[in-house]
Amino acid sequence: MLDVTVSLPPASASASSAGPDTTRTRIGQEAARLFVASGYHGVSMREVAEAVGVTKPALYHHFADKESLFLAMLDGALAGLARLIEHASAQSGLAAQLETLVGELADSAPEQRVGLQLASELRHVSPERRTAFENEYRRVWMGGLSALFEGAAARGELRADLPPPMLTRAFLALIYPLVTGTPPADPQGTARALLSVYLDGARPR
Repeated sequence: MLDVTVSLPPASASASSAGPDTTRTRIGQEAARLFVASGYHGVSMREVAEAVGVTKPALYHHFADKESLFLAMLDGALAGLARLIEHASAQSGLAAQLETLVGELADSAPEQRVGLQLASELRHVSPERRTAFENEYRRVWMGGLSALFEGAAARGELRADLPPPMLTRAFLALIYPLVTGTPPADPQGTARALLSVYLDGARPR
């Protein structure tokens, strides 16, 4: 899952000279690092504030509480997935759509791994907010992928003996290694190879 794209200003930039957007970005960067390293319950808002170089009141100006901060990072990750779907959907034909999708997924793999690690801590937030996020994830990511495959099926680009949901799940299972485990030496080459196996099969041609 997930694309937590965060960019830092130069290390010499002080928190006092940073603008609101830059401060919020730094909060996301440092909070993600801390949550991945120590887990949701292992991080306090005081630690986040100290890592960013702001006061706790300044931190609470941006985020009401730790749960809000954590969910904001996951919302950012989901927005990244939405962009992947948007860029893929703009292409013509399933092959081009999936090529765009796996290429961008490979490029963003480090952020995707952070997102997956953050998502593993989702169980610690309140049930209502967890359910809301999970529903939105299914709508944006799974729903977006399903729309690509259903559109391809309607155009006659997929085999008719397997339903689009099954083909969608098979695609996800195949590309999952791009964002889990040890990063491949050639992410783009691996992405192209996996997509070729998915679209053309593993038998000799």
